[in-house]
Amino acid sequence: MHYIGSMIPRLLTNTINNHLFTSKAIIILGPRQVGKTTLLKDLSSNLTDVLWLNADEPDVQELFDNPTSTLLKIELGSIKVLIIDEAQRIKNIGIKLKLITDQLKDIQLIVTGSSAFELSNEINEPLTGRKWEYRLFPMSFEELVNHHGLLKEKRLLTHRLIFGYYPDVVTGAGSEKEILLQLSDSYLYKDVLVWNKIKKSDRLIKLLQALAFQVGNQVSFNELGNTVGLDKETVESYIQLLEQAFIIFRLPTFNRNLRSELKKTRKIYFFDNGIRNALIANFQQIGLRQDTGALWENFMVSERMKYNAYNNKRANTYFWRTSQQQEVDYIEEYDGQIYAYEFKWNTKKNTRITKAFTNAYPQANTKVITPDNFEEFLLS
Repeated sequence: MHYIGSMIPRLLTNTINNHLFTSKAIIILGPRQVGKTTLLKDLSSNLTDVLWLNADEPDVQELFDNPTSTLLKIELGSIKVLIIDEAQRIKNIGIKLKLITDQLKDIQLIVTGSSAFELSNEINEPLTGRKWEYRLFPMSFEELVNHHGLLKEKRLLTHRLIFGYYPDVVTGAGSEKEILLQLSDSYLYKDVLVWNKIKKSDRLIKLLQALAFQVGNQVSFNELGNTVGLDKETVESYIQLLEQAFIIFRLPTFNRNLRSELKKTRKIYFFDNGIRNALIANFQQIGLRQDTGALWENFMVSERMKYNAYNNKRANTYFWRTSQQQEVDYIEEYDGQIYAYEFKWNTKKNTRITKAFTNAYPQANTKVITPDNFEEFLLS
């Protein structure tokens, strides 16, 4: 994985380059193994006077134990760029980052963290107005299209639906299963378990497996709790932690007009199809699977989420469902407009957005997304 950044350019690189030396810290959050360190190596190769600190190392943690601006000036000398990798390892990191941005204004501070819940909670208040914050995800459809062209990436669609976009997986042809099983075994839960002192890691894994089987369906915290042997409140707190660790994310329901619209339910998706499949140990080919529709929906929603984030498209995102089981897979609302999408893997079936929705929201733009036209949805 170490050289992947130089082989497959990441969309965030240009964005970060454009915000260097603007008197603000740059924070890059994302799960483990998505290429944060590699992206920084690419960035720093074009910069001079860079000091790179890995906060996993005890002496680096010690440096930040009781820092003063005088001490930091001596330690940091005449550097122009300070990179702190895995910054969540440093206690009270937010206050210390504020000290650097306030007192050492000539230094560009760049910080990465994999435990979003630990880092962003600590940095939001101290660094208000003093930071650019970005998320790095597993690789995206858009990045791979930019790298080797649309035709090749479309040919790899069924492969991506099963193995996903983690950088090691993308470049590790032939070893995808082993890489994913290792990732889903250790890296993903490490931060969640350590930071929150969760004792019942087996329950956490069972919860993730239950969520993996329910991709594309509404989830009930009560039902999940019954399945995995946890109470509703614990399920909800675990789901929040898993969201903050960039493993899953949820979509709320859209409701405006109809009394029959469901209001308090949610769907949960995985940031990466490969991780989802690793959790249930199912890497069967698409033609042999019962869950192709769910994989297609998860892939579309997660890739669209990456596209919106990387292209700074601020859309509110939902799904729609009524008590009569009428449903729209995915809705975006921005600039006063509603866009409704249905995801269908089978192109032979003639599918439309349900009339219950188009009657309730006649002004909405609607589209069915299939393997024949999905690139428009993921690239525009």
